[in-house]
Amino acid sequence: MTGETTTEAGSADLEGPATVNPGLANPAAPTPTPAAPDLPLRQNAAYLLLTTGRFAQAIGAGVGTFAIPLLAFEVTGSVGQAGLISGIGQAGALLATLPAGVVADRVNRRALLVVAAATGAALWATVVAAGLAGTLGAWHLAAVLFGSSLVSAFVNPASGGALRAVVPAAQMPNAMAVNQGRMAAVALFAGPVGGFLYGMAHVLPFVASVLGHLIEVVAVSFVRKPLNGERTGATHPLADLREGLRFVGAVPLFRAVLVLITLLNLTSIALVVAINLELVRTGTDPRLIGLVDACAGISMLAGAIVAGPIVQRVRVGRFGVATIGLLAAALVVMALAPTYWVFVAMLAVGVFLYPALNAGFTGYLTVIIPDRMMGRATSLLGLTGLLAAPAAPVLGSALLEAWGIGGTLWVMVGAMVAVLVALSLTRPLMRIGRPDTWAADALE
Repeated sequence: MTGETTTEAGSADLEGPATVNPGLANPAAPTPTPAAPDLPLRQNAAYLLLTTGRFAQAIGAGVGTFAIPLLAFEVTGSVGQAGLISGIGQAGALLATLPAGVVADRVNRRALLVVAAATGAALWATVVAAGLAGTLGAWHLAAVLFGSSLVSAFVNPASGGALRAVVPAAQMPNAMAVNQGRMAAVALFAGPVGGFLYGMAHVLPFVASVLGHLIEVVAVSFVRKPLNGERTGATHPLADLREGLRFVGAVPLFRAVLVLITLLNLTSIALVVAINLELVRTGTDPRLIGLVDACAGISMLAGAIVAGPIVQRVRVGRFGVATIGLLAAALVVMALAPTYWVFVAMLAVGVFLYPALNAGFTGYLTVIIPDRMMGRATSLLGLTGLLAAPAAPVLGSALLEAWGIGGTLWVMVGAMVAVLVALSLTRPLMRIGRPDTWAADALE
């Protein structure tokens, strides 16, 4: 087993052995029945139920996440304690990620998704109840945040495998592009909706979280198509974890991705933190600061709309280079002219191709990773985001304090150029073909 991928159809000089029409070689042999064409995604009931449930849960979680720091400050009266409570949530996901991947490969995915969503609904219902009763305390909120993030760690690897079970490989790019669009919409609207609901009543954002989780419970429960292929379970969980580590470590593409995506996430998050802090430091109206994120969200939503056609026509490695190159160019403009409206315009330009890159690469991984390894591989590769999330704000604020916004942006340019060069030199990534060749790269 290697991480090398096949080139796209038509680029190699290899041909399969000549075949003989069985109807000509043996008149008595029946002509094979052509395979039934795959249903369009909009007619795929299992896909629609799964994605509707995930979308509802994501909206509810996004609205609740926006309101968490506000409620934490109200409960504690301390900015520091409110930040600590928010940080506890990240700890739950980080601790549970690796065990969650093992569990997702050992149990029924439908049951895991339903139990996780029901648990999330129950946890946030306690916040609503305590808030209405006036008994909500800091430790209660911290415990719910920890439990909720822990539960989400189990959902992510299970939902990836479930999607693979109901979406044909040929339709995976479009499915991932739709998912990118929905997540961009969540990022764009969760904040304003959360603020509106919190202004009406402080518990309303968490009511939305409960409802989102319950909708996922109902939607997943109605999926009738099997969501599992081969499951592990005959071996010890620690042996399964070691097998997952060996699997990811043995594939050159995965090793490169763990480094590149971690650096990319670290740089991107630190960039946003540094820009927001610079705007706060210079006395920018909070509404204008929110406009920066809103414009970036609109750009990603527009990028998600065109992600499907891009993924179908351009190889993943090539538009990966284009995506990072565009962001690097936008960073250069920001470094040369670090002003508010340049930030607004260049961040929107820089993130436009991100949905296509995410859709293409996650779609490719979903197709090539064996079903029995999906949970463990997804969790291990997902560590790139979890490792960057706590470090990036520290990095962004430290650079801003030491070198100012201009110096910080030039450091970001250097980091992004390094990612671009490394990406261009990563042969397994650059050799990924278009979607019609992905299935041929499936790993044993």
